[in-house]
Amino acid sequence: MKSDRYHAGISRLREIYGVVGENVIANLEEIAPDFAKYVAESFGDVYLREGLDLRARELSVVTALATLGSATPQLKVHLHGALSVGCTREEIVEIFMQLAFYAGVPVALNVLFAAKEVFRECDAVSQKATLDR
Repeated sequence: MKSDRYHAGISRLREIYGVVGENVIANLEEIAPDFAKYVAESFGDVYLREGLDLRARELSVVTALATLGSATPQLKVHLHGALSVGCTREEIVEIFMQLAFYAGVPVALNVLFAAKEVFRECDAVSQKATLDR
């Protein structure tokens, strides 16, 4: 049986990332069900806290993942999330430019190119939605 914490985490994942967030948990459940449960519950525990709105949370996570320099798949998921909660492309680019001085130019280049891919994906989805109308 799944806990209330699990369901709260999944609900918040769905709110921010849509089906992508649910897919992360579903894929984890295939290989490590206990870890998937832990991730969903922990995500809910953190993302349902007061003190930061979703924009601030996503910007902080995007910055942290970008600084790691080795978490591009997770960064892309959180970039989609950041955009879905109201962060702008300009804010994201500025943050990544700022990182060049603290995390290094190679890290900044890599995350800027990752952002470019995410922006293209968003544009393609938006264009398809427009054509489907």
